[in-house]
Amino acid sequence: MAQSKITKCLLEKARVEQDIFKLRPDYRALLVVVEGISPGPSDEASESLLQEAEASVRDLLSKHPVTEIPHIAAWREAYKAFGAKPQKTQNSLEALTRRAKNGLPRVNRLTDIYNAISIKHQVPFGGEDLDKYDGSPFLIRATGQEQFQTFSSGEPTTELTAPGEPIWCDNTGVTCRRWNWRQGPRTALSDDTTRVLFILDALEPLSDEALLHAADELVLELKRTSPEVQVSQRLIGASNGTMY
Repeated sequence: MAQSKITKCLLEKARVEQDIFKLRPDYRALLVVVEGISPGPSDEASESLLQEAEASVRDLLSKHPVTEIPHIAAWREAYKAFGAKPQKTQNSLEALTRRAKNGLPRVNRLTDIYNAISIKHQVPFGGEDLDKYDGSPFLIRATGQEQFQTFSSGEPTTELTAPGEPIWCDNTGVTCRRWNWRQGPRTALSDDTTRVLFILDALEPLSDEALLHAADELVLELKRTSPEVQVSQRLIGASNGTMY
């Protein structure tokens, strides 16, 4: 089977269960598969993107407290809705925005690019290494019995999900807890990653247009370093008839 057909099948079989939309009818997931990425260390281009993102955060925070930035505020309410305490468990966008005020981490070119785009457009991003992924992604509400493999104090450990929390999964198990809070190490990006499933999460007031624009800029920046990349994407939301 050609790689494009594999990717098409992966995206077609991706699903968001109906209970997620019952929790937040305004939720949308934009799945973007990018293949043929050239891995590499941080460089001048990624450094420039990070500096631009950090400047945008400083400008935002000069006008609003972090908790009142519109998309962050929406995610805080979403976390409260499934029982998480946002002051203790920060969504990925809030956590990264708080870090950006004093300087984002420099990791590698790929991670730097997607962190910068996430901050600049105020969209939570997740990145999954497709060579370590098993099947298609699906977003469900946890029963509380799902195991999550992670690290604690540098040592491998297993946690149980909290009942009702949204979890991204593949056929092997949980890949990310609490929508976009903590990714598991099994599918995390590395310095050798060349195929990525990006997951962009949106709630109102973020529009579909703004969400797609963030993805477009991500792809544009990746194509500047890897002109031959191949891109496929799918938007899943309650209003577009895609409900599982």
